[in-house]
This record gives sequence, C-alpha cells and structure tokens, in this order.
Amino acid sequence: MTSLSGSDARDKELAAQYEAYPYPERNPSDEAKRLLIGSPSHLREIDYWVFGARRSTSTPLRALVAGCGTGDGAIMLATHMARAERPGEVVCVDRSEHALNIAKARAQVRELTNIRFIQASLMDIESLELGLFDYIDCCGVLHHLPDPRAALSGLVRVLAPDGGMGLMVYAPYGRTGVYMVQEALEILTPFSEAPATRLDVAKRVMQNLPATAWLRQNGNFGDHLNGGDAGLYDLLLNPRDRAYDIPAFLQLLDDAGLEASCLMEPARYNPALFLPNPKLRARIEELPWQEQARVAEALTGNMATHVAYVVRKDKRVAPPSGDDTSAVPIMREIPGIELAKQIRIDGTLPFAFGTLTVPIALPPQIRSILPLIDGERTVGELADIMAETGMSKGKFFRIWREAFAILESLNRVLLKPPA
Repeated sequence: MTSLSGSDARDKELAAQYEAYPYPERNPSDEAKRLLIGSPSHLREIDYWVFGARRSTSTPLRALVAGCGTGDGAIMLATHMARAERPGEVVCVDRSEHALNIAKARAQVRELTNIRFIQASLMDIESLELGLFDYIDCCGVLHHLPDPRAALSGLVRVLAPDGGMGLMVYAPYGRTGVYMVQEALEILTPFSEAPATRLDVAKRVMQNLPATAWLRQNGNFGDHLNGGDAGLYDLLLNPRDRAYDIPAFLQLLDDAGLEASCLMEPARYNPALFLPNPKLRARIEELPWQEQARVAEALTGNMATHVAYVVRKDKRVAPPSGDDTSAVPIMREIPGIELAKQIRIDGTLPFAFGTLTVPIALPPQIRSILPLIDGERTVGELADIMAETGMSKGKFFRIWREAFAILESLNRVLLKPPA
C-alpha cells in the first residue's frame, strides 16, 4: 500500500497490518456468485467522466491500479473490459503479498487474462518502468501514505498525456467518531504492538463502547464493522489515517497539476437538492461549484469519502451534448425499466446519498423514455419512438434535456463512446 522506501515506524506497522489483515476481506470463491460494483473504475464511468465519451472503444486501455489491495476495483474493471471485449490490460501494484494473492485468486476464478500483478510500492512506480497508463486507479490509498502529494505526483508522471485517474480519499465529517476511537485505541494498544494484540483490544473496546460515543451514532460504517477482522482493523487501528475536506482535496489535486472532471456523484455536491428554499437556492446558484461543494459537505455531514475522476489541468474532455441526436445514452448499471419503477407518482426519484435520501424531481414523462435506453439507440431514435406514441419532438427534447442533466448528475445515465 505505501512505500517501504524511507518508511517510518507507522509505515512499517501499516505494512504489517495489510499482511495480517488484507483489506477488504474477500473470499475468492465468491467471484462465482457476484461482481462487486462501485466507483471509481467502473468502465462506463471511465469512458464518460475521464474521456468524455469520445475515446474509441477499439483503442486499447492501459490501466494501473496503484495499491490494489485485495482487488475490488481491479477485478471489476478487468471483468468489464473482458465482457465488453475491450482491448488492453489492468496492471495491479501492491506491496502486500497476502493481499495480492487474494486478488490473484479472484482473477483466476474469473479466468481473467487481461490482468497482471506486481508486488511493489506505488512510491517506486517509476522505477518499475511499466510505461504510461491511460487510466490510473488509486482508491483508499493516498490518505495512508507518509507523503500523499509526492505519491500523487509520481502517479502523474506515469499517466499518459490525455489520461485520467479515479481517486478516493477519506472525508472528515462523515467519519465523525472514528478518530476519537482511534485516539483512545492508540493509547490502549500502541501501533508498535503486534496486529493480533491490537485487534483483540479493539474488539473488547467495541463490545463495551459507551452509548454516548459518537461512533455509535454514525451509520456510515456497516461495511467495516461487519467486515470481519480486516474491516475493524482498517477502520479503528490504521496507524496513519487522514481525511480531506473538499478544499484540502482540491488543493491536493492542484498541487499535482490535476483537476476534478467529476466529484462522484456530482449531485451529491449540489446543496440546492436538499435546500429547497428559493432564497437559499438563489444564493447557492451564485457560488462557484467548489464553494457549493463545501456547503454540501458541511451541511450533510455524512460524506465519509470523496471519490473523483481527475485529469490534468485544462485537459478535461467535455462529452457531447445530452440532446445531440447522434449521442447514444447508456444506463450506468440499473436498467432503465428498473429505474423508471423507482420514480414515485409525484415524479420524484428517492436517491440515497449514503445515509441521506433526497427526493429528486424529474419530468414524469421520463418514465416512458427510460425503458427505451438500451445502449444502442441514439437520442434521435428515442425521439422517433416517442413521436409514434404522440409525443412531439419539441416536447421530447424539453423532457430529455431536463431529465438527462439530472440523471447524469446522479451517475445513472451516461453517454456511450464510439466503437
């Protein structure tokens, strides 16, 4: 996960942690039952948010997963590429032998031939001479490193000129309670003790955690608290764990010569969605998007992570207009017919931003359009089909323009890149 080069005591403990309790805890046999889906590194998201739905799917995609852990993002991306018959490869780098062995076993169950594994530190990535990558995943890693800025800058140096990254870092407000317990545990069981000893102490503390502890009120960590020994250890005993609020995260990107092409999901960072008061919305609309994101993070209080797709400064590729008649809309994951069923009779879509559910207003007629999205029909063809039902082209495009902007911001409907 982090570098052994120039490591300090905390870094050595971190290395010991991931050898003893690789995170997240995964059983390779489960690959025969399901594919774990998430962000970043979903192929359709990369196509859209990094390459603006303009990069041909016939162009090989070289992807680096920097700090792959037990392989969730790497397995998802390699599987998506294999299913879509997309050329390219996924190169996974991690310093933990135990974690890599789990990721390798998962890939073997899926019979993936487009993925390879290298045991090394991402801080030494340039010395590996792997060439340049079109896409780099660094998810849940930077916030554990001794020098996140240096690590990110090193990754930029192996990024192709027109490439992009998918990043995830911890965020402070949604982790309320975590750092309090971490502080107590570092006193009760210093990070210099053996991982098994520290885990035993943490379990005993959690069994006796006072009812007033802020962690008890935080509903963000079911996956950690129910994720076995590895989940509990990673949440409460990690020897180096920092969080970035939006200004700090954007500054980290800026220092590395990067900018966000998308904060995931974009709507999550729009405070107007949960501040329906007209006067407040008027104030919000006057703010730059960075300030809107700050307001959203501060008021919701439940953002435990920030996920972003990033590109070099001034290199963002704008996707085609959503109402371009030749554009091909595609559902990110949930089929259109299923998403349509979730829309209430009042035209709102209940959407969960973590532990916060917000009713998102949509044009009611979008219910009839969503089931038609199959990843093959163009926007123009959708308009033709709806015209046969009596919806004029003018009305279709008014509805589609409004609905696509909303569903794109929810990361539910994107555009397909050319073949």
